[in-house]
Amino acid sequence: MQQREEKQLEASVDSLISLVALTKNALQSFIYKLENEYERLTWPNVLDNFGLLSGQLNTINKMLKNEKTPSFRSQVIIPLVLSQKPDDDLTVLTEQRVPVFSHEIVPDYLRTKPDPEVEEQEKQLSTEAARIGPDVAQKQIQALNKMCSNLLEKLNNPRDDRDAESAASRLNKPSFNPGDTNALVAAVAFGKGLSKCRPPGPMAPGHPGQGPMMSGGPTLQQVTIGGGGGQQAGMGGPVAPQQQGQPGKMPSSIKTNIKSASASMHPYNR
Repeated sequence: MQQREEKQLEASVDSLISLVALTKNALQSFIYKLENEYERLTWPNVLDNFGLLSGQLNTINKMLKNEKTPSFRSQVIIPLVLSQKPDDDLTVLTEQRVPVFSHEIVPDYLRTKPDPEVEEQEKQLSTEAARIGPDVAQKQIQALNKMCSNLLEKLNNPRDDRDAESAASRLNKPSFNPGDTNALVAAVAFGKGLSKCRPPGPMAPGHPGQGPMMSGGPTLQQVTIGGGGGQQAGMGGPVAPQQQGQPGKMPSSIKTNIKSASASMHPYNR
């Protein structure tokens, strides 16, 4: 009778080892795909791998719950030899995960209960769950279901709709500040907010104390209007002498040059 139970136990252990090996190989293959073939991996393939792992775990559970399978809970594993020296056979058997069977790793590998910290956390969670009433629990369940439904709805929406919404939001969002634009126009057109200090720059020849107003653009220099002939304007060209009988009147050529320079400096004509 005892020999029969031992043979049955050995057969169950061998079957369990083979099933666990299949599950381990499937899990390793899935991890390899996630790390190296993630660009070609599609969601249906991921679901297939999860389905394969789930089916193998269910097979192991069915085998453990089978009536013909002896109860492994009644079997006790006792470490007979503990050594600090590396064991080659143990290294090969565990695929180089456990090279030494010492007193440091035995409590972790032969543990039949969770860690004390994990057990304490489970007790706290169980106590908090028992304090929550049925009404509060139902409200929390409804809130969680609503959040999951909204998330699934967003995930199931076509990508084109999301792209269209993001594009519309970008178009409706202003890309400038109206206040800054008005201040810039007022400063350029009317000199509002500008300081009275002369900007740094080389002096214009023939007009000491007058520098260029704006680099890279038309320069408006000082014009002296007098009664003498042979007068020249700062816009570059010779100015006709002032006609007699019209003292103090600005020549038409200077007016034209000033208007053209002002028009070119206007922000809407740039």
